[in-house]
Amino acid sequence: MECYEHTIKNIRGNIDLFYNFLPSTAEELMNAKLKKIITIATTMLAVACLTPNSWADTDWADDLTAISENDWSYEKARHLVERAGFGDIPINIERLATMGPRAAVRELVYFHSIPSTLPDFDHSGIHDSGIEPFPASRPAATKLAKETGEAIGVKVKPEGNRRLQPVVDRFFYWLRSSMLETRRVAHWWANRMLLTKRPLEEKMTLFWHGHFATNEEKVRDYRKLLNQNQVFRAHGTGNFKDLLIAVSQDPAMLAFLDAGVNIKGSPNENFAREIMELFTMGVGNYSEQDIREAARAFTGWNFTDLQFVVNASEHDTSNKTFLGRTGAWDGLDIIDMILEKPVTAEYIAGKIYKFFVREEITPELQKELGASFYSSGYEITPLLEKIFLSKDFYSPASMGTHIKSPVELVISTYKKLGLDVVPGVPDFYDTTESLGQILLFPPTVAGWAGGRSWITPGLLLARGNFVYDTVFPNINFLPSDRYPENYQIGVVAERLATGADIATATQPEDSYATSASNNMVDRDEEFNTRLGSYRGWRMAIERVKPISRTPARLNLTKMILAAKCTNTEEVVDYLSKRFFTISIDQDTKKLIADFLEKQLGTNNIIDAQTFSEEAVRETFHLLLSLPEYQLG
Repeated sequence: MECYEHTIKNIRGNIDLFYNFLPSTAEELMNAKLKKIITIATTMLAVACLTPNSWADTDWADDLTAISENDWSYEKARHLVERAGFGDIPINIERLATMGPRAAVRELVYFHSIPSTLPDFDHSGIHDSGIEPFPASRPAATKLAKETGEAIGVKVKPEGNRRLQPVVDRFFYWLRSSMLETRRVAHWWANRMLLTKRPLEEKMTLFWHGHFATNEEKVRDYRKLLNQNQVFRAHGTGNFKDLLIAVSQDPAMLAFLDAGVNIKGSPNENFAREIMELFTMGVGNYSEQDIREAARAFTGWNFTDLQFVVNASEHDTSNKTFLGRTGAWDGLDIIDMILEKPVTAEYIAGKIYKFFVREEITPELQKELGASFYSSGYEITPLLEKIFLSKDFYSPASMGTHIKSPVELVISTYKKLGLDVVPGVPDFYDTTESLGQILLFPPTVAGWAGGRSWITPGLLLARGNFVYDTVFPNINFLPSDRYPENYQIGVVAERLATGADIATATQPEDSYATSASNNMVDRDEEFNTRLGSYRGWRMAIERVKPISRTPARLNLTKMILAAKCTNTEEVVDYLSKRFFTISIDQDTKKLIADFLEKQLGTNNIIDAQTFSEEAVRETFHLLLSLPEYQLG
């Protein structure tokens, strides 16, 4: 009972955190779409009581014993599929509930027997071999062009003005087109999360993306990020050693952590430091000397286009002393020695636990999980099975205490709505960006902080806006992948369209009027960066395939009628059960049901079915804007 009370206190603390944002921001941020939710939510600040569940008086925290068939329930099946996947519709959860815990967990964890029929990524065809190797910067591209007469597959003009302009245009073209194609990869991946019959496969891919974090802004090649995404999918529930080697030799990671400048005589420590600090052992389990020696062992590891290579002439073959052992070690030797340390198994097992169960883990439990992981030879699937079957996973300390990440929030909402495609309105990229998480664009090599960092006053309101934009899509929506947000790009395009010469069209805003009035003649220059940026965007938009922009096809009235709801209270009860993983108190439900009744002018859903859709959508937005919906 003491454990339950402690858990309820923690959950209430999370809910109070969300509620407390509302009064301080309501006056400043109230607008038409949020007025109803803020008005009602501010009347419910004191309402944070959760209805105790049947297992409330059990003390299962930190107990890795498997739960019994008698302990299994719909609520636990829902919790399992929420954490091991992205939630599901009631009929699928009910099927798992009837299977019992062992069969349900095994189906989710040992998923390779389930056929994967999802389509491969549909490339736009924006890349050609001439782009490789892509220069590190625009100055590097123009310097190479001056010295050799060619760069990025483009020759320098033999004479005339702006002889290097085609090189600059192509440089910006690849930057822009790769970024846009990366957004398409993220949208493709989001559809996989939504539609997969193997949800743990995609959830583990998401986990490893945050663990081995690389981003488009540094890698600048959507193909490398796509291939890395496939590496996570292929090895995500396999053997950690195989995954670690595959990632260490992956061009996306090699590019992100500067493998090209890690050479004999001048080792770069970026990868060596991160493989120990973030990827395997954790801080405090190695020395600065170990980092320097490991960096020497990884010298020569590089890539050519999409292929891993070892440049023998750049590899340091001399002896290195790493973790107390001396030899002519190479990168694979370093990985082996890291994996020989039990602390590595503890670190990885602990991180997996924090992702799937809860952020707090006792040292004793982490050691126990680490020992199991180590003794299995770093097999990931048995570790996941052990976690998902444990009483600890279903304890009050774990259920309903996880703050959903933006991607989890968005995909699980679509999943529970029963959508068969990720909507293009609202845009997946723009939505998750406004919520603080963009797939394939993690902020640092450490990934996303997670937890309470997902919630601020602005982010909480953005979460309500996401729900609103899903049920009431913007009819004036302009996709940012078709309409660049860069103001200067639009200015240059507009000026050229109205007949301005290039020199005038690319002038800064503050000098444009003078330049235009003087009818400025074309300057003699090697290239024009603003012109290159404009042309790069234009060519990218021409060649990168557009994302489908269909709004969510919703019929919430049909949903509630199919669930045999006859009055507003039953509607709120049904939607709560379908979309929430923790209980909503009865007073809050009553307020929302009263809101729906007022909008309909009746409590009878059957009588109102021909005109109920807008009111049900407003109620749905109100309900999913509650703080409780942020927890899973």
